[in-house]
Amino acid sequence: MLLPNELEVLVVESQSNMRAQLRTMLASIGIENAQYAVSATAAMKRLREHRYDLILCEYNLGEGQDGQHLLEDLHAHGIIPLDTVFVMITAERNYERVTSACELSPNDYILKPLNAETLRVRLLRAFQKRDIFLPAWQLMRLGDPVGAIEYCRIARDENPQHLTDLLRLQAQLHASIGQLDEAESLYREILGSRSIPWAELGLARLLLLKKRYVEAEDILVGLVGRHERFIAAYELLAQLREETGRPDEACATLDAAAEKSPHRVARLRHLGTLSLAIGNPAGAEEALAEVVRKGKYSEFRDPEDHVRLVQAQLAQDKVQDAQGTIADLDRSMGRQPKGEVCKAVCSALVHAHNNDRARAQAALKAAAQAGGTVRELSVGLRQDLIKACFDQDMQEQASELVTDLLRSSADERTIETTRAVLDQRGLGHLSEQIEARIQTEVKSLVTTGAEKARAGDFDGAVAEMMSAARKLPGNPHVLFNAALALLRHIENRGWNDAFASQAHGLIQRAQRLSPANPRLAAITEFMHALIKRYGIRPEKVMARPVRTF
Repeated sequence: MLLPNELEVLVVESQSNMRAQLRTMLASIGIENAQYAVSATAAMKRLREHRYDLILCEYNLGEGQDGQHLLEDLHAHGIIPLDTVFVMITAERNYERVTSACELSPNDYILKPLNAETLRVRLLRAFQKRDIFLPAWQLMRLGDPVGAIEYCRIARDENPQHLTDLLRLQAQLHASIGQLDEAESLYREILGSRSIPWAELGLARLLLLKKRYVEAEDILVGLVGRHERFIAAYELLAQLREETGRPDEACATLDAAAEKSPHRVARLRHLGTLSLAIGNPAGAEEALAEVVRKGKYSEFRDPEDHVRLVQAQLAQDKVQDAQGTIADLDRSMGRQPKGEVCKAVCSALVHAHNNDRARAQAALKAAAQAGGTVRELSVGLRQDLIKACFDQDMQEQASELVTDLLRSSADERTIETTRAVLDQRGLGHLSEQIEARIQTEVKSLVTTGAEKARAGDFDGAVAEMMSAARKLPGNPHVLFNAALALLRHIENRGWNDAFASQAHGLIQRAQRLSPANPRLAAITEFMHALIKRYGIRPEKVMARPVRTF
């Protein structure tokens, strides 16, 4: 069999001689017009500008990111779609270390030395498998996970060689729409025949969502005991221990993961933040300094890392080091809006450490007045900003920041941790007042939208609820009702690509905030019914540009 015609191919390889060899091999199997990138950074630039069918990537890319970290960044930030085939080329001596420690696997690995026929066969196999999963991925992009689930059920019978992978995708889809029992049943079906680490991990993740902590922890402890390089299991175990109020154990678990796989920036960042929380500033400084260093090679560097590093340095009374970190932040990201806010927070921390209240207040005021940019900060840093304002007798600014945080990030954990911040300062009553005020606001907005829909004013209902979603972008109740208003409009006025796309985006955002919400399944099934009713096909929608509301 032949490879698909006119493949768009990107080769990521830092060595010129290997690039030449791959160019010759690709030409011999019919791929004449491949493009090339010599580093992860160069590859990222090309991938932002162009969509490729195939990425052939060397694992060892020299200084900076390796191929595995590039793959993880590409998927974490939505740079490449699911149907882009990513094949890793690696030396045999690296294979076990790479495959056992990675959180996200490529479509295939090809070991060096390789030849043209091996390359052709392995690529053909990867594309054949891709084509089996492609309809499900297209339905997912359309916003129809229910349709994707139905496809998986049919494909399981027609493609028994990929039964386990199709069951895996189906389980993930059920979990994505809040059908946790169905997902759990599928994972247990997979595990009924043999032990598969990723299936145990998926089951543990579901049990964690269901707050069945003891069962989840038993699975994860067993996993890391039997598979000491299964890093994703360590990370989920750390999350469980953090959520159940055991930050010291969570930190130790992440530390063990970092020893085995020391290059993943997100893990080091989490380790540094947790180390700060448990009063280990030296450990925090070590992890966060490495995060800042690695960030120099990534397009996704985050100025918050400098803030955390400053916190760790000040906790050890290293004021000069902290000032050096601030200077580095100013040079590298100080002109970005988020960078400016982080620089102001850092300055406030230093002034507070030096007992210079007036300058600390001025810096905090500058950070707090950044408006929408403050919402770009993580929940943890926004809570630290709130603490700093209270500590500097800036109650008004702190209260405004609390209100904005609960409007824009109203998931269960954020609400709980924000209450704890206020309770620690004897301000539990303030938390209750703010939460009650927001609940009243939500109820009023949702009621107004529902009344317009009942009166047949579907345009008005959409306008009202989309305005509510902009005011309260982190409130799952508002997001669900905004999505419902868009879908009711489609139900009564006909199919609308833009509204369908927006509804899909709102449902996804609500799912991230409240993954176990019982409304997820119902609203997703409603969207599926509309897609079927209007005969919308993935290829039809994907070919048309989508307007924004």
